[in-house]
Amino acid sequence: MARGKRGLLAAAVTVVCAVTVLAVPGTAFASVPAGPADPSPTPSASTTAAPAVTPAPVPDAELEKVRARLDGLYHDAAVATDAYNAAEEKTRKQSVQLARLEKRTDAARKKLAELKDQAGAAARAQYRDSGMPPMARFLLSDNPEHFADGAGTMLNGARATKKLIAETDRVERELKRDTDDAAARWKKLERDRKDKDAARKTVQARIKDAEKLESRLEKKEKERLAELERQAARKAQTAWLDTGVLKKKTDTASATVTSAGARAVAFATAQLGKPYVWGAEGPDSFDCSGLTSQAWADAGTLIPRTSQEQWKQLRHVDVTEMRPGDLIIYFADATHVGMYVGDGKIIHAPRPGRTVTVAGAGTMPILGVVRPDA
Repeated sequence: MARGKRGLLAAAVTVVCAVTVLAVPGTAFASVPAGPADPSPTPSASTTAAPAVTPAPVPDAELEKVRARLDGLYHDAAVATDAYNAAEEKTRKQSVQLARLEKRTDAARKKLAELKDQAGAAARAQYRDSGMPPMARFLLSDNPEHFADGAGTMLNGARATKKLIAETDRVERELKRDTDDAAARWKKLERDRKDKDAARKTVQARIKDAEKLESRLEKKEKERLAELERQAARKAQTAWLDTGVLKKKTDTASATVTSAGARAVAFATAQLGKPYVWGAEGPDSFDCSGLTSQAWADAGTLIPRTSQEQWKQLRHVDVTEMRPGDLIIYFADATHVGMYVGDGKIIHAPRPGRTVTVAGAGTMPILGVVRPDA
């Protein structure tokens, strides 16, 4: 009996101790041993779920590096897009020229066949005349009238034969020249297609890299990154305006928008909100030079397809003399273009993931200004 009492006392002490331990603030539950009535294992410190750790926000300095990296990737994509567009334009022109050559060679082949038929008919006629050449029949004629008629016939026949031979020779040379030209153009067309395919792969790779980089950012970080981009754009635009560039106009007449320029601006304005898609030239999406070339085509003026060719071929004007409808070419390699719409602003298709929008003309490094309707 004494032994039973001692057992009950020990159990009571254990319960009191357990309650005391639980009542102490900050005491770990893992230090309480499991009682006989609760055979389940007691959670240990090693198995207790750790509190969720909020990741530290990415510093602005790091986001600036991300922004610079994205700018570089999208610039590389723009370079490749221009190369793709240039190869596409060359392919289109080569296809048109090849179609024209094909028509010419078909016509030359038909002409050559007709000439050979004529030569064959002449040979068959000579055979029907016992194979005697016209000269022999002419010399053997005793009749003076027949002699005169024979002389005229012989001369006409000689002229016709000579003309037939010369025409056949000319058509054969033209056919060979056009055939050789077509073969060379087919080779060039194949090279242009390969260049276009290589540029397409580069564009896709750069855009994929940029998207992958952006996907690593949290939502708030993407919002901060977008704000940093806006801040950088505002800073660049302010610095550009502070140069007084819009106040330096010396010839008001040259800065007055033309009717064609107004139509081009109206077209570009109507595209606001449409997505940027590299290589696109409407109607549902555009890249930068696709927008400007189509705007001017709508205004009745055909201009080069790419920003680089627009810079090379269109008339250059001083930035202080630009007027609505003029094109502002950006970056040292002329890989971006926007349409000036007045008041220091442009309409442009910025880059993948963005839409046609209005922006400050000075938000990017300006290479120069060109005028399609000079």
